[in-house]
Amino acid sequence: MFSGPHRNRLQSGSMTDIKQYLRSLKVFEGDLPTFDAGAAPDRPDQLFVQWLKQAVAAGIREPHAMTLSTLGVDGNPAARVLILKNVDGNGWQFAVHAGSPKGRELLVHPAAALTFHWREQARQVRVRGRVSAAPAQQSAADFLARPTGSRAESLIGRQSQPLTGPEDLDRASQESRERVDQQPDLVEPAWTLYTLKAESVEFWQGDQERKHVRLNFVRTENGWEKGLLWP
Repeated sequence: MFSGPHRNRLQSGSMTDIKQYLRSLKVFEGDLPTFDAGAAPDRPDQLFVQWLKQAVAAGIREPHAMTLSTLGVDGNPAARVLILKNVDGNGWQFAVHAGSPKGRELLVHPAAALTFHWREQARQVRVRGRVSAAPAQQSAADFLARPTGSRAESLIGRQSQPLTGPEDLDRASQESRERVDQQPDLVEPAWTLYTLKAESVEFWQGDQERKHVRLNFVRTENGWEKGLLWP
């Protein structure tokens, strides 16, 4: 994992060495984009699309990947990385299996946070709000738009359950793939498309001098209010 002088310093196993190693790592390197918060559009979804397209143009891998944070049924937070399905004036969309941990968590606590991190541009977008399930036909359409392998995996329906060994996964995957090949219109009824209606959206632009620009949108009865936040 580590090489050169960093590896030598860590071989002792000292926590102090790890702390020093972490402090030695560089952040906010390279040419970072500027962000004129005063020129931002009035809706956060519009600014998000601008930033997303800029991330794509910059060659950032999987810029539509996001961290979905939920409140667990045990009261503890949980987070994982998903792919954004859509964003518009109604909110940010993603899909999960209703029987998965995240699906059960959203059923009990229908609120979530999304975090997008475009490291090379030192940019983050943080979205918080209530979550609602789409009608079944929309969820079915999203499911059928997935690649064949993804549909087959979802049809197994055992996400996060204990796995005895890789051979069991191979067998279940093969059986499920055969079902999809034989029934290409087969839909997993537990597949659910969700829309997060944002209550707040923050756009964070890092700065090498630590004068980070933070623009926060807050939903009100009359629309969106936006303002700067201290770094």
